[in-house]
Amino acid sequence: MYTQENHHWGQRLRLIVPLVLFLILIVLSACGATEKASNSGAADKVESDQNSGANTNSTTKTIATVNGEIEIPVKPQRIVAEEYLGSLIALDVIPVGAPELTINNYYFENELLGVSDTGVYGSPSAESILALNPDLIITGNGESYEILSKIAPTIVIPYGDLKNAHEELTFFGQLLGKEKEAEVWLNNYDQQIADAKAKVDAAIGKDASFSIMEDIDKSTYVYGDNFGRGGQPVYQVLGRKPPSVIADEIMEKQWAELSAEMLESYAGDYIILTSNSRTVADFEADPVWGSLPAVKNGHLYVWPEERSWYYDPIAVLAQTEELVTWLTSLEK
Repeated sequence: MYTQENHHWGQRLRLIVPLVLFLILIVLSACGATEKASNSGAADKVESDQNSGANTNSTTKTIATVNGEIEIPVKPQRIVAEEYLGSLIALDVIPVGAPELTINNYYFENELLGVSDTGVYGSPSAESILALNPDLIITGNGESYEILSKIAPTIVIPYGDLKNAHEELTFFGQLLGKEKEAEVWLNNYDQQIADAKAKVDAAIGKDASFSIMEDIDKSTYVYGDNFGRGGQPVYQVLGRKPPSVIADEIMEKQWAELSAEMLESYAGDYIILTSNSRTVADFEADPVWGSLPAVKNGHLYVWPEERSWYYDPIAVLAQTEELVTWLTSLEK
């Protein structure tokens, strides 16, 4: 599983010194303060300016975030996206930098050939980002805010705050002045999703349960509807449910590690399983997995982490289409 690594204090001290010098140069060379176009809103919502007499020619605006009010460019030109890259691409906004993991996203890596690598996902390189001269940084990792905010205005949107494609695209459409583009993209998305759901509903009984699992390093994990591995397309988009006995638990906790003895209780009628090392045939031959009804009935789908890990709107749409192809083929 991918985890976000914490910065070592020694590394932070090494990085902060050049950043402080950089800030001093910026302050000395500043030619004046730009006017603010004030906005108000919750930490995860961007609202339009409500102040009377606001200057519509202002180049900056103020938004509310989890770190307080932050002034950002109205039309940022050099964005570093540590997270939410798929939503930016959907709005035709290509950043100047992103982590290698997201640049290599299976679903849109060819669109990012000129984007610079900003380091390990969850542990961005301050030196690499500083060299890109960004005017806005977007991240889901609050632990890096202290360092990143010294480079450029930094918006932290904690993981899980934006729960689906509609919330993400609406948020970033408002943030970047791309409301129209977000509306068009979501309308197309909704139509494709409606078509996909209709096909699955016609092929698979609505009472059938689904499990989202992962096999990694001799361990098994189970996931909810907002943790990648297929949870978004299966639970959010197609409206399917986990086994009733564990549904409330897994939707609240979003993930759990399973022992071999627990596997049967968490296994649904259909299993969407991430594995980089084993195939369907391998699981069918396994004494524990092979005893599960889903595996016996040919209702096991195995795909690599390269395709299942991502959960941005573009990936979710592509994953939905892939899973619909499989599900509808089972009844033929």
